[in-house]
Amino acid sequence: MIVAVAGAHGQIARRLTRLLVAGGDEVVGLIRNPDHAADVEADGARAVVVDLESAGVAEVAGAVRGADAVVFAAGAGPGSGVERKDTVDRAAAVLLADAAQAAGVGRYVLVSSYGVDAVRDGAAPEGVDEVFTAYLRAKLAAEEELLARASSGAFELAVLRPGGLTDEPGTGTVSLERSLPRGQVSRDDVAAVLAALLRATSLLPAEEGPVLEVMAGDEPVDAAVARSLTPAPAA
Repeated sequence: MIVAVAGAHGQIARRLTRLLVAGGDEVVGLIRNPDHAADVEADGARAVVVDLESAGVAEVAGAVRGADAVVFAAGAGPGSGVERKDTVDRAAAVLLADAAQAAGVGRYVLVSSYGVDAVRDGAAPEGVDEVFTAYLRAKLAAEEELLARASSGAFELAVLRPGGLTDEPGTGTVSLERSLPRGQVSRDDVAAVLAALLRATSLLPAEEGPVLEVMAGDEPVDAAVARSLTPAPAA
């Protein structure tokens, strides 16, 4: 399997790359900063410099062409303002979808965020600052756009919403459900769930709502992913 990872120098993305490469998969790591190429290549990926805030569809499509799946693990990051939450966390995710469609890539996995439902229908959650609210709105908008694309058959889609991220060593077990109470999860275990979603034979149809929340838990990752991707029984 060939996987193109956007935001390949990020903390979850680097863990994911190492897992995929160790399993025999090929990774194309999309990065904005050429200074990060050596790190990404040390993880086993082929680094491609492309700025998702300024590139066009054709350039990004060229970078992901031949991949079996794309992963959006990029983010504006801490310290960025409201504007970049939109240009990266929403617009870059949508650009990657445009590029995936143009290049004929069949699967898209989006790393989203726990809590996006709190801003649905324009809500402003109490006690949440303007920048984080903008981040949640950008993530929700990206989810909604990608779900619409998947519903039209553009690609298979999985959306993963991790809880509060930690650098604790992964346990190999998680809680993975459509909806979960707020909690934490290690970046190691998030990466393991992403790898399992990428390797799954098929994802849920878009109409089944392929949006999953992940927290620390007791179910082995592979079992949790397999269970979560089992279609609901017919009524």
